[in-house]
Parts: sequence; C-alpha cells; structure tokens
Amino acid sequence: MTSEGVAYERRSAAPVIASVRPRKLAKVPFVELAEGRLQGVVSSGSDVSRVYVSSITAGEHGLSCNTNNNRPCGGLSGAHPCNHLRALVEAAVAQYGADRVARYLKVEPPEDETDLWSMLHPIAAPNRTPEVFSSFLRHLAYLALPPSVDPLPELQWFPATGAVVR
Repeated sequence: MTSEGVAYERRSAAPVIASVRPRKLAKVPFVELAEGRLQGVVSSGSDVSRVYVSSITAGEHGLSCNTNNNRPCGGLSGAHPCNHLRALVEAAVAQYGADRVARYLKVEPPEDETDLWSMLHPIAAPNRTPEVFSSFLRHLAYLALPPSVDPLPELQWFPATGAVVR
C-alpha cells in the first residue's frame, strides 16, 4: 500500500528499490539480474565510444564479455574473468547486495561480500551480447520519456489487477 492507501498493483508506476549502497554509474551504467544471468554494460577505460556487454549465467557461471560491436573482450580467457566482469559483479553487489546476487547466481552467500568470485566455478559461455545490449537500450528508451504516471502503451498487455487469464 502507498501512503495514499492505493495498492502498488493499481498504480501505473512501480516502486523503485534503492541501491544497497551508492555505485558509480560512469563505470557500470547498467546492471541487472534477468533472464537467468547477472548481466550489464561496462564502460571501456580507454575508449569513450566503446562499452563491454558482460554476463554471468546463474547456476553454471558461464562468462561472456564482448564489445558493443560484438568483438570478444581481450581480457576474458575462457573461464578466467576479465576486469569488466569483475566490475559488473562489484556493481551488482552495490546495487542488490551480496546475498541477493549470490542467491541469483545459485551459490552460497559469501562471508565477505567482496569475495563472491571464490564462490563461483566459471566456465566459458556463449555470446549473449545481443540480448543484454537490447535490454540496456530498452531501459535507455524509458529514460528518454518525460515523467508521467500514465500507463505506457507497450506495457498494456499486462492483465489488470485481479483479472484471471484462462
């Protein structure tokens, strides 16, 4: 319920969950736990027009890191993580907390939240750049919209509260 007594399900805007602690958006502008992966976009340290699209699959801990132009990351070597993947994990821990990230990746939560890597048993994973970058671009498109509490037409396919789809 909101402070006005209206259930969140009946509002056109969802509540925003605050970060566990502040993080630097310039380094990792996008991080999410979605589609069975910890995934996101990490800025290049050397080229402002390049970003790296990185992901770690839940369960099997498959690592993937490529540029936005679908070129492989030179720092990723099979199951050995590159700095982009390490930055992604750091941003995810700052955003969601070590326990939530560990649960999502299907590992025991680490005693020390900076030691999540020791809990993973990474392998090389298929390239997921198109899916992850598409999700990032979709989120960017919502940032370009003016603030409003009106429903978004592209989200109208969600059933109304209480409706049963048969």
